[in-house]
Amino acid sequence: MTGSSEIDTEVPHTARIWNYWLGGKDNFAADRAVGDQVQQFLPDIVTSARADRAFLQRAVRHLVVEAGIRQFLDVGTGLPTADNTHEVAQALAPESRIVYTDNDPLVLAHARALLTSTSEGATDYIDADARDTPAILGAARRTLDFDRPIAVMLLGVLNFIGDDDEAAGVVRRLMAAVPSGSYLAIAHPTLEVRPEESRAAAAQWNETATPPITLRSKAQLQAWFEGLELLEPGVVTCTRWRPEAGDPTADTDVYQFCGLARKN
Repeated sequence: MTGSSEIDTEVPHTARIWNYWLGGKDNFAADRAVGDQVQQFLPDIVTSARADRAFLQRAVRHLVVEAGIRQFLDVGTGLPTADNTHEVAQALAPESRIVYTDNDPLVLAHARALLTSTSEGATDYIDADARDTPAILGAARRTLDFDRPIAVMLLGVLNFIGDDDEAAGVVRRLMAAVPSGSYLAIAHPTLEVRPEESRAAAAQWNETATPPITLRSKAQLQAWFEGLELLEPGVVTCTRWRPEAGDPTADTDVYQFCGLARKN
């Protein structure tokens, strides 16, 4: 499955709503309306969205500096904002190579912002649905060496695959394709923080925005990491994954769980 080439500004879309919560400008009135409606149910949703983004930055820094990773496959990247995966990685290791994939036509229209690589490294963008792993893996081989470790980033994307088996299949197929020493990073919204408010917000989203969202439990996320070495502190709310000193959100819980694991 691949994305449509048409941009419908009247239909709210996840990438643009998240862009709105992150303080970006690539969104329309319909997206802002749904973003505001969801925030009525979940007042901390903006903090949650930004905590998800901060997890990406901390995870990439760990992968580059501590784990020596130089290749990233970022699936469901969303609209470009500050500190995209390649910007964080290449600031630390200019030779890093990053492949992004998404199926939102607006993301495709802005993909040039994701392709501003250093001369030593490389970036690429694939227009494909996250469920179409053969297409993603085939195209990613243009840029990434699958004989060397790759960090697979699935941040805020599996929640748009409603079928549990299908979501697990995406994880399984991607990780089967990468060698030992590779990593898996996942962030996903949950029902386990303020369950009633989360259910109401998800219902509002599914009535007004596309694609529909599925919230999952910590146990379901942990299952996706089975067979991998899950790094400390395990699957936790994004604010609690190795927060930086002085982070004012470090002792708070947000609606996103996350984790990082190594393939041995």
